[in-house]
Amino acid sequence: MSDARHIPAATAPSQAEADDSGPGLSLWERIEPAMLGIGSIIALLLIWELVPRIMTLSPGMKLFFTTPSLIAAAIWKMFADGTIWAPLSVSASGFAIGLGLSILVGLPLGVIIGRSRTLNSMLDPFITAFNATPRLVFLPLVMVWLGLGLSAKVLIVFIGAVFPILINTYEGVRNADRLLINVVRSFGGGEWAIARLVVIPNAMPYIIAGLRLAVGRAVLGVVVAEFFGSEDGLGVMMMQAAGRYQVDIVFSGLVIFAVLSLAMTALVQMLENRVSRWRPPQLKEF
Repeated sequence: MSDARHIPAATAPSQAEADDSGPGLSLWERIEPAMLGIGSIIALLLIWELVPRIMTLSPGMKLFFTTPSLIAAAIWKMFADGTIWAPLSVSASGFAIGLGLSILVGLPLGVIIGRSRTLNSMLDPFITAFNATPRLVFLPLVMVWLGLGLSAKVLIVFIGAVFPILINTYEGVRNADRLLINVVRSFGGGEWAIARLVVIPNAMPYIIAGLRLAVGRAVLGVVVAEFFGSEDGLGVMMMQAAGRYQVDIVFSGLVIFAVLSLAMTALVQMLENRVSRWRPPQLKEF
């Protein structure tokens, strides 16, 4: 007589249920967001390309209108003859250095302020005031202090990008689970253990959201700095082309800035997917 114990059927999930609740997704589910995004972009470009063919544009409108094919040809020409590399490197350098510095300053400062009531009370008025001030206000002072070179551009990008990271990190730290913090303390954990095991994982969604906002602010900072206070860069190239009514080159610069934003946002999305694997899977939408 065997005394083997049988697991009730209700407690043993089926393979279908495991697939639905587990991290594995079908191929279409993995590529659907990208396909929908690419499809919408292609549809917009087709409509844009067909506008001058199905509508009669006035002479003035034709002077300031271009099509995706002309923009693509202009971008290809600039990359082929090398005229784009110098302004692109200047803009990319200002963007990368400014955004990198904002991350290096904003993340640790947000954690520290979120964990210290004293520092929060001391610095909150300054953070609120500077965050509410339009970035364009700082441009004349930056130009006077640093001139028209790369340093001024980096500072404008830093001012624009640091506050989304700082404020979102602070909010994530302040919303950490107090019960988990007390559990870590009860096992003898110090501030570093609390930050590593509870605070930073809890604040990660806020940090990712801050990074995504910071990317947009950083691109905006590059554009503003180059439009009004720089000697070289994509923004300067666009301003010079606008003065010569070269609309395709103006749109080429705009497209390059948009691609830079999309690429950086995709990197942040990849980071978010990597650091959020421990979370339960989201429910499917019907």
